[in-house]
Amino acid sequence: MNDASIDTTLQALAAFPAQLAAHYAAVPAGFARWAPPSWDGVPSERFTALEQVLHVRDIEIDGYHVRFRRTLHEPRPVLADIDSYALAAERGYAGDDDVQGALVEFRVARTHTIELLSALHPDDWARPAEFEGYGPVTVRGLMHYLCSHDQQHLAGLQWLLGQIAAAHPRPL
Repeated sequence: MNDASIDTTLQALAAFPAQLAAHYAAVPAGFARWAPPSWDGVPSERFTALEQVLHVRDIEIDGYHVRFRRTLHEPRPVLADIDSYALAAERGYAGDDDVQGALVEFRVARTHTIELLSALHPDDWARPAEFEGYGPVTVRGLMHYLCSHDQQHLAGLQWLLGQIAAAHPRPL
């Protein structure tokens, strides 16, 4: 594989689990479930820091693993867009306290994603699908959307840190 955008994106995808864990670790003690008075301007879903981690884990496994597998093995599948808030309610994010378990599960899932993508034949990158809410997509496009999703959630955690700092200006 000698395509710079593929190589660069795979490197970013591989680095993300450590970045997610570091960003989450930067959240002050007692603020894992803290929500701001307004979500105006949030660059990700309106999730607390803990919920951001749970969401990223679930979208990797139930979203992108399924999307990649279907696109690689079915002719032009229609890939479902997942309602993040319905998934959070269904999975009970509000009562889940196992962030370390979620981070480990995510790391394992992302390793699986990287292994899958790294083993693709050059023709596989162009396999087409229809992604609800996005339109036509290829395996390569899905990889870029996944990387974009990662960055949205790092931005969401940084945004939450900014909101915490504004609400609690003294060091915590």
